[in-house]
Amino acid sequence: MGILNVTPDSFFDGGKWNEPQKAAQHAHEMEADGADLIDIGAQSTRPGHTPLSEARELEILRQFLPAVRKAVRIPISVDTFFPGVARYALENGAAIVNDVSGSLSVDMAAVVREHDAGWILMHTGGADADVTAAYPNGVCADVRAFFTEASAFIREQGIATQSVCLDPGFGFGKSHEDNLALLRALGSVKPEKHALLTALSCKRMIAREAGEDEVQRLRGTLAADTLAIAGGTDLIRVHHVREARAAADMADALLRRGGI
Repeated sequence: MGILNVTPDSFFDGGKWNEPQKAAQHAHEMEADGADLIDIGAQSTRPGHTPLSEARELEILRQFLPAVRKAVRIPISVDTFFPGVARYALENGAAIVNDVSGSLSVDMAAVVREHDAGWILMHTGGADADVTAAYPNGVCADVRAFFTEASAFIREQGIATQSVCLDPGFGFGKSHEDNLALLRALGSVKPEKHALLTALSCKRMIAREAGEDEVQRLRGTLAADTLAIAGGTDLIRVHHVREARAAADMADALLRRGGI
């Protein structure tokens, strides 16, 4: 999943793609580099971000989504927690809602069901990128419990199991040690009936261990993503598609061919 932030303040690449034609060109390049999906975000959720209203997020997405949709042939997901923004995106070429709210919203479920869309649900522990949640039984147990709850919820809402992907939410409501523990034990939280997405690319946990600059973050990300693939993840959400694609293909060759 190639990341397309069209905001001026995203933590890693804010301001690079915040003109429609630049965004469309970058999406096209990511597809050429091997992306299977493009994830477009009109609101930053980085640490210290300033939240946007639903109206403002929708206004931004309206400027970008048509151009991006024309530029690529692969599916597009929209990174939002607003049902109104999701509805607009699904009616104008997106196929998936990447919902980072950490909640199980009946209103969002209705939008997803109405459009027969994909839905990515993320664990946050009830916190965000600025706050660390408490996990009395450990972070992995909390993620497993959320995944179980989410799976039951989508069935209650009449949404097909195969339409929902679950995300353990690295960096959201988690300390550095929580993030490392979760990645080490990713196989223990992988849901049986849903795809698993990991979004590790260039985050604080990577920078803290591998270094702050872009090259160091990329190297750390490739190592973390490879471990995530070994742990059973099905999708990796990345900034550097070409490099990530090569690493993922190698990991798949080692881990997922020949019945291993």
